[in-house]
Amino acid sequence: MFENLCTLPLQADVFATALHPSEPLLTVGLASGHVETFRLPPSAAAGEDGDGDGDTSVLSDGRGSVDSAWRTRRHKGSCRCLAYGHDGRAMYSAGTDALVKCFDPLTGQVVSKAAIPSTTAVPDAPTLLHVLNPLSLLLATDSGALHIVDLRDGGALGGRPAQTHYPHADYVSSMTPLPPSEESTSGFAKQWVSTGGTTLAVTDVRPGVLVRSEDQEDELLSSCFVPGLGPKRNRNNGVVAVGSGSGVLTLWDKGAWDDQQERIIVDGNRKGGGESIDAIAMVPREMGLGKKVVCGVGDGSLRVVDLVRREVVTSANLRHDDLEGVVSLGFDSANRLISAGGRTVKVWEELSELQGGSEQEDEEEEDSEDEDRAKDDRKGKRAAESDSDSDGDDDDSDDEDGVAEMKRRAKRRKEVKSSKLGPMGAHGILGFEMD
Repeated sequence: MFENLCTLPLQADVFATALHPSEPLLTVGLASGHVETFRLPPSAAAGEDGDGDGDTSVLSDGRGSVDSAWRTRRHKGSCRCLAYGHDGRAMYSAGTDALVKCFDPLTGQVVSKAAIPSTTAVPDAPTLLHVLNPLSLLLATDSGALHIVDLRDGGALGGRPAQTHYPHADYVSSMTPLPPSEESTSGFAKQWVSTGGTTLAVTDVRPGVLVRSEDQEDELLSSCFVPGLGPKRNRNNGVVAVGSGSGVLTLWDKGAWDDQQERIIVDGNRKGGGESIDAIAMVPREMGLGKKVVCGVGDGSLRVVDLVRREVVTSANLRHDDLEGVVSLGFDSANRLISAGGRTVKVWEELSELQGGSEQEDEEEEDSEDEDRAKDDRKGKRAAESDSDSDGDDDDSDDEDGVAEMKRRAKRRKEVKSSKLGPMGAHGILGFEMD
């Protein structure tokens, strides 16, 4: 389904990546505190449509190149997270120096910065950044705090957070905006789903935390929203797909947040549960591949999951790295899959000849499966960062604290898995050793 035709080596371990919403720009945040932006070649499709110069992508015949637009050491510590502004004209980074910085994505020049508040003498390191709408930046931290920072004209940071909520007792591991309601006058998201520890929560930009799920007894690590996959009589409702520490992908119907509705085993061939699903990206609808998501797994593999058939696409045998896990996934403005982990970023291009069934076929099959599930329901069987800081500073040494933090979290996930799953594995799935 996807072919890896470009591998981009990095000078330190990658913590975060961000993709420009409309330009072929890829920005990476490294454990050394450096932030670097690369310009990818335009896609062949852009030239055909008259929107580009017609150059063939490096992903097609190797005649293009990936160029570094700028590079700087943005944070005194690791750069934990990155986010582009709503329209791509501003960019934000946050690091273990407890600073959030707003800068020009084309030059890297800093526009404003703000300190991350902490309730203790110890700095509260960030875990995630997300621009919810033109006026709100979401900042999540290790302590479980979720700050809402007001954005001024040009996307500049508005100082101290306007609001702070605590949707989880543990660090926030993922944030996914929910689509605006039909009654929305702005057309921008105001609510989002977050995961942290073993719970899922829904928060609104105004009243705060609306609901928390039951304890899932499994660490929830990643999430994405998939439209048009609700119950048969409410297709437009959509679902949230959540990746867990035990290799199980759970589906949550929008609005039914108490507990998961379905489970798909993405990696379960190991005793005590599978490898963690650390990143998820929905396959863009424009690609015509149906309702599928790509999961970045802790063993360095990429798994494509068909959400209609509720199964892993076995023909998509993809691997980002042999040793390092996948820390981020996303599709750029040309619908190219970008994976990151360890000291590499890989760009993947769709292989049209391996495309799966059409979306219409998926919907037809989904209707059939809905009928089967309805029958099962009736039988009671359905489960439950001087701010060029050190511009020109080419110190490429790794931030040892950042690397140690990555290892600590990986170890912690294994501890959570072993302490909570028990002999029956995740969600009561019994594991067997194969001879």
